[in-house]
Amino acid sequence: MSVAASDWPQWRGPERNGISRETGLLKEWPKDGPKLLWKVSAAGRGYATPAVVGERLYLLGNDGLDDEFVQALEVKDGKRVWQTRLGKVGNPRQQPNFPAARSTPTVEGEFLYALGSDGDLACVELGTGKVRWQKNLRTDFGGKPGNWAYSESPLIDGDSLLCTPGGSTATLVALNKNTGEVIWKRALPEGDEAAYASAIIVEVGGVKQYVQLLQKGLVGAEAKTGRFLWRYGKPVSRYGANIPTPLTSDGYIYSAAAGTGGGVVKLKVNGGTVEPEQVYFESKFPTAIGGAVKIGDFLYGTTAEALLCAEFATGQVKWEDRALGAASLCYADGRLYLHGENGEVGLVEPGPESYRQKGRFTPPDQPKHANEMEKAWAYPVVANGRLYIRDHGMLWCYDVKAARS
Repeated sequence: MSVAASDWPQWRGPERNGISRETGLLKEWPKDGPKLLWKVSAAGRGYATPAVVGERLYLLGNDGLDDEFVQALEVKDGKRVWQTRLGKVGNPRQQPNFPAARSTPTVEGEFLYALGSDGDLACVELGTGKVRWQKNLRTDFGGKPGNWAYSESPLIDGDSLLCTPGGSTATLVALNKNTGEVIWKRALPEGDEAAYASAIIVEVGGVKQYVQLLQKGLVGAEAKTGRFLWRYGKPVSRYGANIPTPLTSDGYIYSAAAGTGGGVVKLKVNGGTVEPEQVYFESKFPTAIGGAVKIGDFLYGTTAEALLCAEFATGQVKWEDRALGAASLCYADGRLYLHGENGEVGLVEPGPESYRQKGRFTPPDQPKHANEMEKAWAYPVVANGRLYIRDHGMLWCYDVKAARS
């Protein structure tokens, strides 16, 4: 299956940067929000976002603690096509306790690659849901996840699948995506636990590397061999929650950790060595679970309380607004889409001048959360003229395509 420009085939979109290639979308929403096309109330528990390719979307969920699964749904109406069990829910006795499916599947060719919260990694046929091969990051690689279990979304790079078992045996592993066989596995210095971010590809100075946020900070490893290249120890959450996926632009990388701060490093390459040089790091920058996006010269993301716009190169804050409070976000066709931890959904016109809201609504039939600490953490997805919002078992699909003139 070929991926179209308007598809959303993996975590944070086509380039893992929260940006959709979609065009022709509404620039402003009606008072009550865009048109609701359908909703599903039995998508399974979880915080995962869907991957959307063509006429189907793919989503992880769980039913109880013994059945975590990946499923295919029809884009037209949300009807389930197939459902395949991955394993059990990982680390069910978390503190605070939020056991649930977490990862976004990655769709590539005729297969998807899904990682369950207990480390069950599977290659699954798109058409049938049949498992082609399966591994477990704990048992096969001595994996060591953080307190809140595995949350990573697998990275496909050519014939390689990169994932992060964590621990002192194989902190990072590259597998053959067709067979699941090991290409390389590397124990990074200090044997980091896996955190909750997903790896990205960064190429600078002729060195292609995988960059990942682990429990002890941001690291880079050579893509071809897994050779450890560098570490940056500032983005370490004081709550043990290193969550946002790093964001790269022209050899610069933004990373953040809850309760600590966020900032940018510049990668300097000298021969075969790579060094991260800090540009800035401050507590005031976006650290929320919902990540950040870079549009033009500016960075957008939320703190625990507000949406913030800052100049990416310098860290100069242009404005901040309470907006929806802490939120996850993505960008498509000139607009930011926000899914607030409070369950609200917003549309914002980006720009360094000021906060400019272009729509705001609350999806109907909000789910009941397990406790007062649990929030609406799933990221929004924009694909093929539709906006997908997920909160546990609820999945809403909205028409955000502009009318043709």
